[in-house]
Amino acid sequence: MELLANAKINLTLDILRKREDGYHDLQMVMQSVTLADRLTVTPAQGAEGQAVSDLRFLPTGSKNLAQTAAAVFRAATGLGGEVDVSIQKHVPVCAGLAGGSADAAAVLRAMNQLTGAGLPTEKLAEMGAKAGSDVPFCVLGGTALAEGRGELLTPLSPLPPCRVVICKPPFSVSTPQLFGRVNVRKIVRRPDTAGVIAALEAGDLAGVARRMYNVFEDVLEPRRYGEIASIKAALIDCGALGASMSGSGPSVFGLFDSEHDACSALARLEESYRDVFLCAPAGADYEV
Repeated sequence: MELLANAKINLTLDILRKREDGYHDLQMVMQSVTLADRLTVTPAQGAEGQAVSDLRFLPTGSKNLAQTAAAVFRAATGLGGEVDVSIQKHVPVCAGLAGGSADAAAVLRAMNQLTGAGLPTEKLAEMGAKAGSDVPFCVLGGTALAEGRGELLTPLSPLPPCRVVICKPPFSVSTPQLFGRVNVRKIVRRPDTAGVIAALEAGDLAGVARRMYNVFEDVLEPRRYGEIASIKAALIDCGALGASMSGSGPSVFGLFDSEHDACSALARLEESYRDVFLCAPAGADYEV
């Protein structure tokens, strides 16, 4: 079976509190986009399934999230055998775009169909939480409010039609280190999550864009923050209605209501960066 694994962006990312278990309670408005990996899932040729991709540094066995998801599915249902997963990577890794989580979610959807299990999306999302915090949303797709560690999902009105330009600068950001720098009581600037949800319900793209924010931006190292801010400024200069960092970064995205402006932003950023993408919002119904 061939299927797509769509990346996600965070229209908002807020950290509400630190929990007794060491995790943080989050509140995020998340959106699937058409930037996607392409997966092929087939019965395993050997005793154990492998995950192969065009990126040689990615793990191929059980440490790959795609294989983790397959194991979770088998354990939860008792259905299906080992599978091989071939991944054509288009979503940058360690980028705040949930590329690995999207691959894991795609494997859950594939095994659900290949085994004839016929499980509802909500059940697959519940399984996905055992593979990673972003996997449940990647199973659901579309536009959703994610709470808890990301596993508590509420579908939202879709993001209005627009173009999305994503730029990943050439460095990675450590998610644990970012969480380690967060002092919830000292967070001053937060996204207007309720306002974003209301703007989505009203079909107001500009209203969504001007309310976007990611609290992780305030705890970045100064030199990293400077580059993130520079990319955001370039997107706005080219006509983006709003721009923000996605997840724990470092990818930055802008929302455009003009194809011409989005293409201009793409061309401008491509002068300085390798990983720049023009895409659009994706709905909950994935291509198979």
